[in-house]
Amino acid sequence: MSTTFQLDTATSRAHPTPSPLRRLTIPGIRQRKVDGVTAEPVVMLTAYTARQAQLLDEHCDLLLVGDSLGQVIYGLPSSVPVTLDMMAAHGAAVVRGSYHAAVVVDMPFGAYEASPEQAFASASRLLKETGCAAVKLEGGAAMAETVAFLTQRGIPVMGHVGLTPQAVNVLGGYNARGRSDAEAQKIVSDAQALDQAGAFAIVIEGVVEPIAIEATRAVACPTIGIGASAQCDGQVLVTEDMLGMFERVPRFVKRYTEIAELISSTAASYAAEVRARPTRFCPPIGANSHQAITTRALSSRSTVNAISPAIAPEAPSTPSPPWPKSPSAETMPCARFPPTPSSRNSPRSAGRPRRSSSGGASTCR
Repeated sequence: MSTTFQLDTATSRAHPTPSPLRRLTIPGIRQRKVDGVTAEPVVMLTAYTARQAQLLDEHCDLLLVGDSLGQVIYGLPSSVPVTLDMMAAHGAAVVRGSYHAAVVVDMPFGAYEASPEQAFASASRLLKETGCAAVKLEGGAAMAETVAFLTQRGIPVMGHVGLTPQAVNVLGGYNARGRSDAEAQKIVSDAQALDQAGAFAIVIEGVVEPIAIEATRAVACPTIGIGASAQCDGQVLVTEDMLGMFERVPRFVKRYTEIAELISSTAASYAAEVRARPTRFCPPIGANSHQAITTRALSSRSTVNAISPAIAPEAPSTPSPPWPKSPSAETMPCARFPPTPSSRNSPRSAGRPRRSSSGGASTCR
């Protein structure tokens, strides 16, 4: 059973769900592939915020909090500068905004490569602080020992082979991988090493299609393609690329809509309405500005004085009260100080509270 929160869009506050809901589990995702066949493809999209997770959750099996948030959210040139703090904050937001999909959080560059112990410290922190179901790390055979180390200690791991963006400085760019025979063989062997180490799924990114198909057939766990092949066991895309948030996206991305144009046109409509407000009187700024303001004020006052007698005739003067300005207890007309018996029948006592037989003050007539 999952513990999660729903975001109230009216107040932007997160509230606990009325009853515990069951998320998809990592073993359930792993078991979708039986004898090399995945009857139901795995659907995965990236998510970085609670609201985005709410909108995507019911349609996805996995939500990936990818380190691509470095470029998508923070405008960084690559995913290399992304920190563990960033991943923890966004991962927690996505978990709060979802209830159905299993959430996987990327391990950022420098948080796991040094040793399996470093990887365990980073991964355990992500699981504790976010509530995610698994972590993802890049690398093939070189990371197999780390994958086994984490899996044996209760941390599910998703692998990532082919084009690995964290290694962009070594690869020299984001070009498709697997064009040479040696590189193609390495991609397949990397996938097999991760599978044998215990990865529950493997992302295959940016490889030529025959290699993606061969790697999918060579491993027992599901493969999730991105710019690889439709024959993978599942697919993932960066949500902002799919929605058309950016003008330039990888060639393999299908743009399902053009959300950037919608946002821009909506903002333009709003700006036009704000700037079209009615023009109001504003006195000129300069040497004669005080004189203009004074003349306008005097003119307005004369107009009011001319029409005010007909609209509201002057009220008669109010006679001075019959009691002193500083009344004593005998003369003050209030319930706390009732009139003395000698003044009970005098005109001054009209409307004053009268003492009841019980000694208290009665209501005024």
